[in-house]
Formats: sequence, C-alpha cells, structure tokens
Amino acid sequence: MSSLYDKIGGKDAVQAAVDIFYKKVLADDRINKFFDQIDMEKQRRKQIMFLTYAFGGPNNYDGKDMRVGHAHLVEQGLNDAHFDAVVENLGATLQELNVPAELIQEAAAIAESTRNDVLGK
Repeated sequence: MSSLYDKIGGKDAVQAAVDIFYKKVLADDRINKFFDQIDMEKQRRKQIMFLTYAFGGPNNYDGKDMRVGHAHLVEQGLNDAHFDAVVENLGATLQELNVPAELIQEAAAIAESTRNDVLGK
C-alpha cells in the first residue's frame, strides 16, 4: 500500500501544501501570534521535512522533538483551540489542493497523533 505522501503527490504536493498552509496560518488571527518572531523560510523547510516524514515519505526530518520544539509556545498559552485551528488550516489547504476527503482525514489523524506532544500533555 502506498503512503499518504505518495497518494497526495509526493514532494511537489507537500511543498505546495506547506506554502498554502502558512499563508492561511499567518492570516489566522487565532494563531498567527505564535509566528511573530519566526524565520518563516526556516519554518517552511522544517515543516516540509516533517510532513514528508509524517505522511510516510523519506525521513530527513532533523528538527526538534515535538514536545521540546513547542514547549516555549505552550508557555505562551498554546492550547487545544490553537491546535484545532492549525488542523483546520491544514484540512482547508488540502481541500484547496483537491486532495480527496479520505486522504484529508488520514492527514488529520496523523496531525491529531501529535496533539499531546505539541501541547506538552
């Protein structure tokens, strides 16, 4: 069985998704404050590597552990509502790219599997 990474179109699809995703996130007043001091080019690169790995593509992710990487955001108030907003933006991004609903659900389930680590629970 092919991975979600392959099903959505591989490298090019992930790169396109990350570009659209961050446009949505940075326009979303619920969560854009968490990106105020972030080098977005570096963030984009890390997100491409993470989603590639999380969706079953090549594992070249060299970023921090989710719990460690988000701890400073939890200290700033990152919570379930913010996490939900991120997942919502990811789903909207994949819809915009005409990804089939069942694959969007698969991506949402993968994102959901990181909730406790991202939120330090």
